[in-house]
Amino acid sequence: MCLGIPGKIIEITNAQHKLATVDIGGVRRQINIACIVNEQHPAESCIGDWVLVHVGFAMNRINEQEALETLKILQEIVNIT
Repeated sequence: MCLGIPGKIIEITNAQHKLATVDIGGVRRQINIACIVNEQHPAESCIGDWVLVHVGFAMNRINEQEALETLKILQEIVNIT
């Protein structure tokens, strides 16, 4: 089973290499956005997108409500253990 963590793209660090900075619960990481960009949605237009991040890659875009609900559930799981 794979776990994707929601994050918000806050900066494109290298459009040519499809690299961006994502904020995941206040932690910033560099990720690869190659899986979510195309001619209709180029790298530069990804700022502000919510994405599911898995092993350093943005796997797909999600809406903000889904992202926030998922982050809330993950936080509840952490607080239980």
